[in-house]
Amino acid sequence: MNARDLKEKYIKFFVDKDHKEIPNLSLVPDNDSSTLFISAGMHPLVPYLMGEKHPLGKRLVNVQKCLRTGDIDSVGDTCHHTFFEMLGNWSLNDYFKKEIIAWSFEFLTNVLNYDPNIINVTVYKDDAETLEIWKSLGIPDNRIRILDKEDNWWERGGIDGPCGPDTEMFIPDKDGNLVEIWNDVFMDQYTDGLGNYRDLGTKNVDTGMGVERTLAMLNKLDDNYLTSIWQPIIKKIEELSGKKYDDDKKSFRIIADHIKAAVFLIADGIEPSNKERGYVLRRLIRKALRVAKKLNINSLLEIAQAVIDNQSNYAGDYPELNNPNILKVIEAEENKFKLTLELGLKELKIRQLADEDIDGFKAFKIYESFGFPLELIEEELGQKINHDEFEKALRTHQEASKTLKAGEFKSGLENSSEIITKYHTATHILHAALRQIFGDSVSQAGSNITTERLRFDFNYDQKLNPDQIVALETLVNQKIKENLPVTCENMKFEDAKQSGALAFFNNKYPDMVSVYTIGDFSKEICTGPHIVNTNELGKFKIQKEESVSSGKRRIYAILI
Repeated sequence: MNARDLKEKYIKFFVDKDHKEIPNLSLVPDNDSSTLFISAGMHPLVPYLMGEKHPLGKRLVNVQKCLRTGDIDSVGDTCHHTFFEMLGNWSLNDYFKKEIIAWSFEFLTNVLNYDPNIINVTVYKDDAETLEIWKSLGIPDNRIRILDKEDNWWERGGIDGPCGPDTEMFIPDKDGNLVEIWNDVFMDQYTDGLGNYRDLGTKNVDTGMGVERTLAMLNKLDDNYLTSIWQPIIKKIEELSGKKYDDDKKSFRIIADHIKAAVFLIADGIEPSNKERGYVLRRLIRKALRVAKKLNINSLLEIAQAVIDNQSNYAGDYPELNNPNILKVIEAEENKFKLTLELGLKELKIRQLADEDIDGFKAFKIYESFGFPLELIEEELGQKINHDEFEKALRTHQEASKTLKAGEFKSGLENSSEIITKYHTATHILHAALRQIFGDSVSQAGSNITTERLRFDFNYDQKLNPDQIVALETLVNQKIKENLPVTCENMKFEDAKQSGALAFFNNKYPDMVSVYTIGDFSKEICTGPHIVNTNELGKFKIQKEESVSSGKRRIYAILI
């Protein structure tokens, strides 16, 4: 079985049970500032899990591309991936535990043809109902583990939103080790992200099945990189290096994983930089390039092309990969990194001439400043560096970064708080004002909203002068003072486009969408929360306007 077969079986199974298939969205979250990337299929659905009505109804299913930065350092083993595809289905206050557990069992045994006698499950310790459902399906006590909150409870750590207990399904691999293959989450609770919980008021289901891992299990492989998803990329690395996968599996895996993730990030509009999403992309490309050099590969372009050419093996459909800019971005980053390495070498030479002792802390400073890897520092110096000191400096840097990131992304749109809702509505007015002043070629390229301010990215190739900024502020505030009503209407996507509703980010949209209209000034397809009248916003003030990258500008603004 290949990935596409798995996807088709999964989607058909749930469509036959009255689910509607929803689009595979961009890795860049829309209307959610709590995370850099979509890392689970439920992320775009948070407003609906919180009670907002989805235009396609209460039963949904899809395959969603995901990216998890927390797994970058784990890549190199048989199963961790930065980019992956997730199959999922959802009930928005419709069916609950009894139905989804029975359907999960049915899909595993009747569709994927797993022997029911090898299925093991875990159950949350206070969830007696789930325990009894599994027993009624024939799962005996010796294949049921009762676990506490650490193992069988799902929530987004430190972030407010829906959460709840889960039950996980496991299949033994060829060595008898149990491997998780599916997870059903019962989202009937709400957390404030600070350890406090309350009843959500709705009973939702959120499931997740990783394509890469499931495909390996179905094909009785103990290495995800041996599946059809990865093999064309692995073969290209073999061809370029003159080595076999078995010669250096870890290096092959890192290169394949990181370049695949990089290709998908660039396809979704991310460019390498030293901040946020761009930094993740830069890190992936540069790590892949460093590892590739060990295999005597000096460019990643042919490997990236192998990723692009491998579309028939993915579970999803990704026309965004047919973009010549992907290879151009990677090539430009390769050239920048080569220059960075030259600067790092010069810095080392200067320190060597001064007979400076390079300990682990100083090595980290060189790495942080020039991106010059520890192994290359050791190679150039001809000596071993204190790795404990280097790791200590790295951990200190990472903790500082986490603290900064936690502050920056503490409040996402999913909490639907009053101030977040106001700022989100203000972005609609700002977007319309930009297009009225600078032309219809201007389009939104991203946003980030906290309780303190809004950040709005847009496509435009010139710096705004002071007079233009004043004009923009004046127009936005004029619309606020006009007391414009904010209304929502669910309609067919084609009808929404015909009505003039804006839709950007190269998103794929479902057949039915929500269209938010602000008077006769703004009309956009959107899922975020909105106020009911612009008079709730107060006064709009632009704090800063700057360049993000070539052809892209950024505005920071507040409501006062």
